Amino acid sequence: MSFEKEDTVVLHDKHSEFDGEVGTITQVVETMFGDPTYTVSFDDGQEVGISEDQLEAADEDEE
Repeated sequence: MSFEKEDTVVLHDKHSEFDGEVGTITQVVETMFGDPTYTVSFDDGQEVGISEDQLEAADEDEE
């Protein structure tokens, strides 16, 4: 599933301080291989270069 700017997502990255948190996609960048990477903003900061497999669409009640 691909995501678009302004989508609300849950990050799954055990190495991130934002693991399990809900955030909003603020930027989508395509790599030279054609794969999208995402910048996700959270209440306390942002993560850059997130791959699609680390994201899950947030349920409406999580937003």
